[in-house]
Amino acid sequence: MHQKKSITRRDFVKSALAGLGGYMILSDEKPNPSTTELPMKAKIVTRTLGKTGIKLPVVNMGVMNSDNPALVKAALDAGIKLLDTAGNYQRGNNEKLVGSVIKNYPRDSYVIATKVLDRSRDRSTGTFTREATTAGFIQKFEESLSRLGLEYVDILYVHDVVTRSMVLYEPFIKALDQLKKEGKIRFAGVTTHWGEPEVIKAATESKFYDVVLTSYNFKQGHINAVKEAVAEAAKAGIGIIGMKTFAGGFIDEHKTKPVDPKAAIRFVLNDEHVTTVIPGFTTFDQMTLDLSVMEDLEFTENDRKALELGYNSSGGVYCQSCGVCIKQCPKHLPIPEIMRAHMYAYAYKNLWEAKDLFSSLQVNSAMCQDCSECMVKCVQGFDVKKKFSEIATLQALPDHFLV
Repeated sequence: MHQKKSITRRDFVKSALAGLGGYMILSDEKPNPSTTELPMKAKIVTRTLGKTGIKLPVVNMGVMNSDNPALVKAALDAGIKLLDTAGNYQRGNNEKLVGSVIKNYPRDSYVIATKVLDRSRDRSTGTFTREATTAGFIQKFEESLSRLGLEYVDILYVHDVVTRSMVLYEPFIKALDQLKKEGKIRFAGVTTHWGEPEVIKAATESKFYDVVLTSYNFKQGHINAVKEAVAEAAKAGIGIIGMKTFAGGFIDEHKTKPVDPKAAIRFVLNDEHVTTVIPGFTTFDQMTLDLSVMEDLEFTENDRKALELGYNSSGGVYCQSCGVCIKQCPKHLPIPEIMRAHMYAYAYKNLWEAKDLFSSLQVNSAMCQDCSECMVKCVQGFDVKKKFSEIATLQALPDHFLV
């Protein structure tokens, strides 16, 4: 007779995630010890971040998905200078991680960018609501400073803006201006995951912002509009930093064709107006590979073939956030953000970020079940209803199982 097995934390999580396709891993899994060798000092190619005058390597580190201080330390030791984090990443723990590492480095040897995310917004109109205040913004930032253990940060972003109205939101501009005068931030910026051309142009026209962190990758159907806006911004002195460079990490939706990271990085850096990219590597091998791009930045025909440019503009796991789906949906669900949460879970394996983003949307799985047939015809061919159901399953998982 077999002994009855007790249900472990891992067994529970695997069971709870069965509805997520069965191919996710836990957020606390660590790289194989064989991949934790410190890399040799990388060749460093720098560009200047617009009117800020900051010289940065063209490849830096997005820390969002990492929980390994040794990896952050290795990145700095290898020549990376910019560490990109946010108050909402890992519910503040990401900033604490960065703070635990940088305290051992001279303040002028690194550049810190963090973000304030205010979810007080009307998603139907793309505007902040009255609950988004100057005082609230400053309070969130002060908490970030405390977690980082710093007296100031180099770049502070208004996070996840998607419209001109959000870029020009006066209470947040007032907060940023006050923090600049107090010496708590050096430069102000915005980040944008979709609606990028509108956001970048608004930041340029504002004559207030110094930096824009924008989605920029080979999967964007509107890439020409992004490039045009980036060029205008750079001409005006705004520093441009690229994110979502790997477009979810896979060429195809079934995740059988990984994106060639070097080709994807070179695609973005082929635009001379982009100062740097911030790939979110989580292992030492990934870091070494990303940094090796600086050995040769030329975007080649082989890179084009590797990314299947001109062959397959649809598919993959990256939602371009074109917004067409919102008008098609009878309930006007925030589908681009739902899809981004799905990407965080399935591609990045970042369950914290996926759950927090989905929860903030205040939707539930029943909202899709009411429709016998989905009216949304995604331009990339995604089964939106299926992906909605998959990411909604994550909400049933207790928070303490994500630690």
